[in-house]
Amino acid sequence: MASKNGSKPGQKGTSPAINLIAGGGAGMMEAFACHPLDTIKTKPRGFVRTGVEIVKKETPLGLYKGLGAVLTGIIPKMAIRFTSYESYKTMLMDKNTGKITGPSTFMAGLAAGVTEAVAVVTPMEVVKIRLQAQHHSMSDPLDVPKYRNAAHAAFTVFKEEGVGALWRGVSLTALRQGTNQAANFTAYSYLKQLLQDLQRDKLGAEHGGSNLPGWQTSIIGLISGAVGPFTNAPIDTIKTRLQKTPAEEGQSAMNRIMTIGRDMFKLEGPRAFYKGITPRVMRVAPGQAVTFTVYEYLKSILEKGREMMDESAYKE
Repeated sequence: MASKNGSKPGQKGTSPAINLIAGGGAGMMEAFACHPLDTIKTKPRGFVRTGVEIVKKETPLGLYKGLGAVLTGIIPKMAIRFTSYESYKTMLMDKNTGKITGPSTFMAGLAAGVTEAVAVVTPMEVVKIRLQAQHHSMSDPLDVPKYRNAAHAAFTVFKEEGVGALWRGVSLTALRQGTNQAANFTAYSYLKQLLQDLQRDKLGAEHGGSNLPGWQTSIIGLISGAVGPFTNAPIDTIKTRLQKTPAEEGQSAMNRIMTIGRDMFKLEGPRAFYKGITPRVMRVAPGQAVTFTVYEYLKSILEKGREMMDESAYKE
């Protein structure tokens, strides 16, 4: 099925600056809203029980451990995600009709996910996971953590383990982000086009390409965001365990991945690969709902502003 969401011939596309600002704003809102769920996901205990224990021991601020690393990387991450996705989509779309097929949307999302994983996500997540995996009381001034903040964690990992440690698990992260964004953008684009077609049939052809109401964008973002975790949960589980601990001398990344996977299957069974799937879906799906809703909203405002500036410049 060909999507009609591509740019029409001669149509001016969204600028990288708009993708940067809209994506960064959307990412920051997503981080503030959903980061506590991500913190709870890294602890190997019950979801509600873990949240209560963190609040009791570390105060509610404990739920936001690692947020600095997320906020530091969120603007370049979202800039790369949306800008690269739009770039790959433009490369793959039919130049005559401006339309893009479902498989091409899938490939554009896959490439965008791999791009963001290598450029930003892997070092950002290594730092975040190290911060979240610490056990210390934020309410006790005498309990000094090994990693004080995101910058200190990055410096300590670099100093003690080398620059390569910040990209530990990059292959798994690229695989996870690639499959995530491929499923995410494909599902979102399909559902968005479906709702726009229904809107056009109901309100007339002139409304077919208009922006959807925010609540509809939130719903399709929620649905598309839930697809990825179910397809790559084993990858994410192994990746998290790989990034939590320093590498052993003489052991390659592939050997560590195989060892972690084999030990998980042998000691914990197949269900271990899907451990944490519930909090992960509860984290990712609402996050995508927030991201797409805020992104579409900010992008529409910025594009209207650009159109007004262009019209003003034309009149002059």
